[in-house]
Amino acid sequence: MVLSAVAGYVVVQYVTGGADDPGCRVVSGTGDKARYEFTPEQAVNAATIAAVGTNREMPERAVAIALATAIQESGLRNLAHGDRDSLGLFQQRPSQGWGTEKQVTDPAYAASIFYEHLAKVPDYTELPLTVAAQKVQRSGYPEAYAKHEADAVMLAAALTGTSAATLTCDGRLGTGTASAAATPAATGPDAVRAALSRDFGRDALEEAEEEDGNSKASASADDGVPTAETDGHTVTLPVSRETSAGRAVRERGWQLAHWAVANASALHIRQVSYAGREWTAGNTDSQWRPTGSGSTEAAGAAGSGGGTGSVRIVTGQ
Repeated sequence: MVLSAVAGYVVVQYVTGGADDPGCRVVSGTGDKARYEFTPEQAVNAATIAAVGTNREMPERAVAIALATAIQESGLRNLAHGDRDSLGLFQQRPSQGWGTEKQVTDPAYAASIFYEHLAKVPDYTELPLTVAAQKVQRSGYPEAYAKHEADAVMLAAALTGTSAATLTCDGRLGTGTASAAATPAATGPDAVRAALSRDFGRDALEEAEEEDGNSKASASADDGVPTAETDGHTVTLPVSRETSAGRAVRERGWQLAHWAVANASALHIRQVSYAGREWTAGNTDSQWRPTGSGSTEAAGAAGSGGGTGSVRIVTGQ
């Protein structure tokens, strides 16, 4: 029985976490037709990992290392079990000083402590991904991380915003799973703001609140996308300046847009617009489509070029 349990664990550790009903997909921005499919639950966790990394001013390579590690360790699922006392996305062990059980099963905390350890690895961006990951994880299967590198690099490019309009989800309500740190409000603008604060920090939330407050004073009935004033279902995220990490405005905008799509099922998000492109939940092909003419497109196009712009997230309730 013990041998069977160990064998089962080994199999789990080598499974990528693919699902019968993936729901979400990311495609290569280089035109090579590569794609990675995953579930809404996995998408929420991947988006949190990327958001925490960029909020800590970690480079895209660090995000790719973290994602490959989480794909291998948990299949991007926030597991409540594992080898010995291993738990969470990264299978971190409370007995080894990674934090309490509650902390290591909080995706934002788990990602943050992973990056904290990764940052201490000398020249980790120059190391092979599997070597960098192993220096943090100390896994019994150090070679296993390498097989997830291509998928992780593609996913990191989308979730850090360097690859535009490459992540989509079906957005079917009820198929997503909010993280352990989700707020009491299950859906709607308040839940979106709380999730933004959880993943990106208070700055993102305060910027969204400030922008929504300005919208109430200046919204136009023919903007094309409902504003907070017209129906109370919209969160507007300004992307008119570079982040403290010196990232381009366009990258910041696409990171926020992709983050919203990744969280669509869990937070009942039905539409996301940025840079003249729009994703709508329920489309059979889940594509980012050009928006119609109007001020929303103009604002998004400006954001794409590095000027004033915003990401608009419309919730279903």
